[in-house]
Amino acid sequence: MQRKTRIWSLLVLAIGLIAAFAVAGCGSDDSTSGSSDSTEASSGTIDISNAKLIQEGQLLVGTDAPYPPFEIGTPESGDFSGFDKDLMDAIAEKLGLEPTYQNSSFDTIFRDVASGQFDVVAAAATITPDREKVVDFSRPYYEAQQALVVPEGSDITSTADLGGMIVGAQQGTTGQTLAEDETDAGEVRGFGKGADALAAVTTEQVDAAIVDQPFAADAVEKQGGIEIAEEISTDEVYGFPTAPGNPLNDAIDEAIGQLIDDGTMNELYQEYFSTDAPESVTNPK
Repeated sequence: MQRKTRIWSLLVLAIGLIAAFAVAGCGSDDSTSGSSDSTEASSGTIDISNAKLIQEGQLLVGTDAPYPPFEIGTPESGDFSGFDKDLMDAIAEKLGLEPTYQNSSFDTIFRDVASGQFDVVAAAATITPDREKVVDFSRPYYEAQQALVVPEGSDITSTADLGGMIVGAQQGTTGQTLAEDETDAGEVRGFGKGADALAAVTTEQVDAAIVDQPFAADAVEKQGGIEIAEEISTDEVYGFPTAPGNPLNDAIDEAIGQLIDDGTMNELYQEYFSTDAPESVTNPK
């Protein structure tokens, strides 16, 4: 009887040990799964399940290139880069999407994205109340101002000198609006591209042009024959437009926040502008 009891005790002990190992094994699996979940959560993955995309897994980006340093080259050239493009590539990576870029006209690009031709626009687009009636904008990613560009040696030193003058600007831009509403220009002549407006200054088709300051500074450095007469503070900020009500906008905002937190935004600012991102970008009101 004692022997049977001992055998029975040993059997119970063995069963207990097997059960303990099984529990430990399950615990190990749970721990591994938890670690994997944690890694996924910290990798920057953003939920885009509700986003409306033209094609699943793809991010079709409308742009207006060239417009250096924001858009350098064109998508068609196969050598497309720039601050907007690099930042949008980083956003797409956070969203788990493959970006594709398509050139368009800035004058129609807001209507294009609103009607579903693009998922988002990356085109140095200033956030304005009028544009917000057509599209939704992401949080700001760049703080800009305008510049008055004139031929080298011009007598024009500020917008106060534009009375009766012919002033060029890119069609549909805030530079065109500024020239029309806040100067005494005799004529404001719109051009399809910002580069065309600056070329018109060089060839004396216009007396001056008003364009975004970073674009003007890049052109002055690389093109020659023109100079910036005045930098015009306008408190403008750029955003990425999407169709109204598209949850993709919230996902892009989240991605921009992550890129600020992980240092990518400052890296891009240093690369293109030799400065860190301003507070209007890192901590918008």
